[in-house]
Amino acid sequence: MTTKKSDRRTEILQALAAMLESSPGARITTAALAKEVGVSEAALYRHFPSKAKMFEGLIEFIEETLFTRIHRIVQEESDVLVRLEMILKLTLGFAEQNPGMCRLLTADALAGETERLRVRIAQLFDRIETQLRQVLRESELKQAMRPAMGSNACANYLLALLEGKIRQYVRTEFKTKPTQAWQEQWQVIAPSLMIDHD
Repeated sequence: MTTKKSDRRTEILQALAAMLESSPGARITTAALAKEVGVSEAALYRHFPSKAKMFEGLIEFIEETLFTRIHRIVQEESDVLVRLEMILKLTLGFAEQNPGMCRLLTADALAGETERLRVRIAQLFDRIETQLRQVLRESELKQAMRPAMGSNACANYLLALLEGKIRQYVRTEFKTKPTQAWQEQWQVIAPSLMIDHD
């Protein structure tokens, strides 16, 4: 019984993500979502007490996916530039494969929704920035290198790059992919990020 219930929850979240992708700019109603899943609105509410909880379910999926992998990168990689590139590439790749989720990441789909959801998205980006800052600070201790513009400014700059590419993806209705030209861009950005410790 529990498996069936969790399968239906997953199905609802997948349908919600698909609708976010297929209707850029549109506000998603529970009636439309219920129709997409093939259940009644009452059935939706048996699995999620509110639409906000459905959005929270998607945000949890994003957090779990990204931070589990970021943690692994930090554990397995020691070189600062490799770590940074892998974290950025992971986030951009995730965004590219999940266009519907990008509408949550940019808060585009959250207009008119509860403030708590926007706060949660802001916290997600804060966590990514904190992770980048930690990687940069560790490089000073372990690699005798330091960020050319200080770890706070550098982490913020890299986060702004990520956010900009995700926002562009949403603005172009998923035509300009986040990883587009990323290799060439990173080759120019990377050498200017770190300097040897004096």
